[in-house]
Amino acid sequence: MSPDEYCEQKAAASGSSFYYSFRFLTPERRRAITALYAFCREVDDVVDETHDPEVAARQLDWWRGETAAIYAGTPEHPVGQALKQVVKDFRLPQEQLLEIIDGMQMDLEQARYADFKALQLYCYRVASVVGLLAAEIFGYTNRQTLKYAHDLGIAFQLTNIIRDVGEDARRGRIYLPVDELERFNVPAKDLLDARDSENFQRLIAFQIERAQKYYDQALALLPKEDRKSQRAGLIMAAIYRQTLREVEADGCRVLTHRVSLTPIRKLWLAVKAWVKS
Repeated sequence: MSPDEYCEQKAAASGSSFYYSFRFLTPERRRAITALYAFCREVDDVVDETHDPEVAARQLDWWRGETAAIYAGTPEHPVGQALKQVVKDFRLPQEQLLEIIDGMQMDLEQARYADFKALQLYCYRVASVVGLLAAEIFGYTNRQTLKYAHDLGIAFQLTNIIRDVGEDARRGRIYLPVDELERFNVPAKDLLDARDSENFQRLIAFQIERAQKYYDQALALLPKEDRKSQRAGLIMAAIYRQTLREVEADGCRVLTHRVSLTPIRKLWLAVKAWVKS
């Protein structure tokens, strides 16, 4: 299996909404974004699949070393080998790949966030940075597109957090800010015990409203001249926003249910978004 085939398999196996947007890119850009996505999956899997935090931390350190090797031209891992030419062709900053790893490190070091400002740093590292790198791969002419990519990344991560509240709680993680839990009178134990309530419903409605504002803000920032080059991001936005609508339609039962769109639904949304943009 070649490095590119490894990355393709990694991306396809995830079933992520991101994968559907890749299919509409030119071969060169598709190969590049698939390699970047595979990198994100590898470091994310370190945290999600390694039960010993010390072992996971050592593995993340290994990936920091591998990132340095990518830029030195001597990577060992298939993903690193696939990225070696990509980082040159698209001038991807090394510090941004390291920021993604730092975001994963946060999952090893904390399971709560005091307020939204603290959560924003996490969202920036694990999502906005990916958006900024993706914008470089997709191409742009107006630097305001980077502001769009930043805010769209925040919107995506907030959507993930809302969708996965119950799943994350079962892993002992609560991403909803502590001060907002207190404001809506929702004890953390309610999340850990999957106990729904009117207060919890109000809390989730607040989270959804904030995520929707980030989508609106991001899309308003995207310059007209860069809409075509950034269509892959617009496809992802269509799929992720539909996920939020499905959460609401399901009664916001995120403590016990994880909403997901079928592959055919994602593909249909992708085609619609591509034609519309």
